[in-house]
Amino acid sequence: MLNVPIVTVATIAIEGSADRFPVRRIFCVGQNYAEHAREMGADPDRAPPFFFTKPADAVVSSGTTLPFPPRTEDLHHEVELVVALATGGSNLPIKDAIASVFGWTVGIDLTRRDMQAAAKKAGRPWDMAKGFDASAPVGPLLIGAPPKTGTIELDINGERRQSGNLSDMIWSVAEIIATLSTYVALAPGDLIFTGTPAGVGAIRPGETVTGSICNSVKIEVSF
Repeated sequence: MLNVPIVTVATIAIEGSADRFPVRRIFCVGQNYAEHAREMGADPDRAPPFFFTKPADAVVSSGTTLPFPPRTEDLHHEVELVVALATGGSNLPIKDAIASVFGWTVGIDLTRRDMQAAAKKAGRPWDMAKGFDASAPVGPLLIGAPPKTGTIELDINGERRQSGNLSDMIWSVAEIIATLSTYVALAPGDLIFTGTPAGVGAIRPGETVTGSICNSVKIEVSF
């Protein structure tokens, strides 16, 4: 008889429910706020969105204390609006895309910036700079479509580091979903990190990172 391993599916809390949202895949949008694109040396003039991925089990719940990631001396925070999909499909029209959303929350795209910079310089993939263990802390999901405007903020040890507004996104959530669906067939359980405002920077061991959107959803993790 084969000793087949049992694999636990990563899940996210749902606000006001004992049920949890199962995570299938995690997609992330790069440079979706103009000021952040500029601080990363890019042109924010509505270039087509580009995507990268993280493993589903990179999700981390709020309140977790994390070990500082290995193989980096420059761990960065990127606070983001995250949407979770209830339905999917390919080549979704923009007008129909938002209907695929189950809920939304705040997340932190953790990045090994030194590893990313080295990979970019060498013309190599930077999966390991983004898709490492516990690289996707997320708060509990609020059911329904996300707001189109409202504050998105991140603090370290109570000091504001990132502050923006969802209305500053270059590509809307509906546009992101529709565009992504031209690359892959989206499905229930997919998460999409939608980009970060300006102010990304380093996290040090011993620090506590807190992110929030519209003062409605929050995430807090410590190192």
